[in-house]
Amino acid sequence: MTYRTTLRNGIRVVGEEMSSIRSVSLGIWVETGSRYEAQSENGISHFLEHMFFKGTSRHSAKELAHLFDDLGGQVNAFTAKEFTCFYARVLDEHFSIALETLAEMLTDSRFAPEEMEKEKRVVIEEIRMYEDTPDELVMDLIARGVYGEHPLGYTILGRDENLLRFSREDLVRYVNRHYRPERMVVSVAGHVPEDVVIREVERVFGGLTKGADGAPALVPPPFHKTVTTEEKDIEQVHICLAAPGYPAGSRELYPLLLLNNVLGGTQSSRLFQEIREERGMAYSVYSFHTGFRDAGMFGIYVGTSPETAEEVLALVQQVTARMWQEPISRDQLEKAKRQVKGALMLGLESSGSRMSRLAKNEILLGREVPLEETLAGIDAVAPADIQRVAEDVLSHGFALAAVGPLAEFAFDRAAKVCVSS
Repeated sequence: MTYRTTLRNGIRVVGEEMSSIRSVSLGIWVETGSRYEAQSENGISHFLEHMFFKGTSRHSAKELAHLFDDLGGQVNAFTAKEFTCFYARVLDEHFSIALETLAEMLTDSRFAPEEMEKEKRVVIEEIRMYEDTPDELVMDLIARGVYGEHPLGYTILGRDENLLRFSREDLVRYVNRHYRPERMVVSVAGHVPEDVVIREVERVFGGLTKGADGAPALVPPPFHKTVTTEEKDIEQVHICLAAPGYPAGSRELYPLLLLNNVLGGTQSSRLFQEIREERGMAYSVYSFHTGFRDAGMFGIYVGTSPETAEEVLALVQQVTARMWQEPISRDQLEKAKRQVKGALMLGLESSGSRMSRLAKNEILLGREVPLEETLAGIDAVAPADIQRVAEDVLSHGFALAAVGPLAEFAFDRAAKVCVSS
């Protein structure tokens, strides 16, 4: 059974009681991330995520770590472009203390200068690690190329020069501006009754007061069909193609989910079979879609050798063109529906995935989306719907990003074909 309520100060509480397990997953989600940053403060959301674990007025960083370990639980956090999440998974009997500790971290962190300086070094090493991972770096490049100076084009980790400049006062100002109750969602899934969840959230967060001003206004992003590259002395060329997709909540996401499955979402997909299985030109090749509040990006990733990169790009063009030039068969569609629905339902067998789904729906859509509604939306898709969406998304050319030894092949010629098609 799911539930949703809003406390007097604006905190939203969403949850699902799961009587068949003895654990609980809880997350405190805040509507802030790199999209809400100014260019001069890019990276502050992610840095704050780290600093919330570095000590409060009651507990040191080491004590916070031991506290969750002593419970036998797990705790972590992550920053995305449109939200930040602090989450834990514990036994149901430890729900109250886990929630109380997360709340203490978010409302009473010290941001001690000595801890800040240590953590800046840690985050800089994280940035370096990311820059040494080309299949991840290319995702930042495509976002920067597509969205330009819009905040959706910023990296989540930020830039060294910003990070080194951040002061305790900068962190406090950002927290006061964004970590407000009306911008927070507490999501809980597990073996804890609804009345206990509401009571405990009220107890630990009830003292927070609403901000005086409203939520930040979001400007819809542009989509630039650009070519963005970074030369690296590595073995493979890592390529990402991108086209405009659909925002969260769009009805067109149902056919797009199935299109993605057929095109590059599984080992039996067309891109995987054509490029990896039939020709052996890549180890990793897949398609994906990312939906934001007011925009979306459909992407294709492939890592290949410089010698085969131009041919691989031509194959991607051919395979994607067939998606909108020819309708898929009924058998293909039914197979895709089984795969998408199966992956969805299997994913929801854990309390963590249920907790995340409830929170994301609340933040991005402002409502719960019953599983039955999603399954019905998938079942209603016809071959013509997929062909229509494929033409809308795939027939106008791509933005392109690439990382690797680009001087070793005719990259400019290959890229021009993708962008201009």
